[in-house]
Amino acid sequence: MTARLFVDAWDPAYGASLEGGNGADGPVTPSTAQIQPDVELPAAQWRPLDPAPGVTCPDVVLLVDGVRRIDAGLWTAEDDGSSYAGLAASYAAGVVRCDLRRGAAELAGARVERGLFTASPSAEDVVAGTIRYTLRRVSGTGEASKLPAAVQGPLTALEVEVSGAARDGADLLVVDGPLRNRRQLPRTIGYVKTQHSQYLPPALTQVVTSLTAGQRTPVFGLGTAWGGWSWYLRLPGRAGAPWAGIVRVECSPDLDVPEAVSLAQLSQAALPRFASSAYKDPRAPQNLVPIAGLERRLRGLLGDARLLHRALTAATSAGR
Repeated sequence: MTARLFVDAWDPAYGASLEGGNGADGPVTPSTAQIQPDVELPAAQWRPLDPAPGVTCPDVVLLVDGVRRIDAGLWTAEDDGSSYAGLAASYAAGVVRCDLRRGAAELAGARVERGLFTASPSAEDVVAGTIRYTLRRVSGTGEASKLPAAVQGPLTALEVEVSGAARDGADLLVVDGPLRNRRQLPRTIGYVKTQHSQYLPPALTQVVTSLTAGQRTPVFGLGTAWGGWSWYLRLPGRAGAPWAGIVRVECSPDLDVPEAVSLAQLSQAALPRFASSAYKDPRAPQNLVPIAGLERRLRGLLGDARLLHRALTAATSAGR
């Protein structure tokens, strides 16, 4: 029988909404994480779950995201003749506050930082015109290919800072991406829009692909390095491939099961209303409308990349 084909709703320039392959309908990489399916329901009773009666979206939903950009790659010249790779990066984090009572969304806070990332023992801050790139020394040899990953830690810390400053009352905070070390934030869920790993066995994966818009899977335990409770949710959007519109949501492992289930129910009430439309967003429906707007605002705050590169070149040339 000839396989059915589906066109991924995402613009190919953004990759794919899931990492499939080898004929699979879902993520290609099998996860080695220990899964605990018998959390909300026994595995044998797994089924798509409709929104819980009486559960409504919070009046205020906060969405946090961060962006980063490499402004320049650098090399050091040490006194002993050795050299270390480095990079100058700009990164920003912000929070958009969606007041559903007023039907309004506004930027609740944003911060920009810049850093010089290198393992050089003698490097110092770089001042490029009026912009300072603060030294952030990395451990190890500082291999050039690994330096971009070093930006994630400071960016995550910045996201935590702006999130804490923006909170006021019984809101819901949605973090774009896995929670990782942000799991201590209260009333917070991580929102994973691209599926890279296959966590569930085939029988439970069938529950994921049978979800209709607004439905979710039962909560399960995810035994990754960061751990946590997790569930899958299908957002409203154009029908298509089995995993179209599927996102994975997670919350802190420090919560008890009823608290995790409560957040899962809140996610069903909140996230579908922020889903993007295909004619407006090349990553619809997973790229939530407030997150897309926040990303554009934050990238604007990073400044002109060409001017910064020129200023860095002038600053480093002057020090020779």
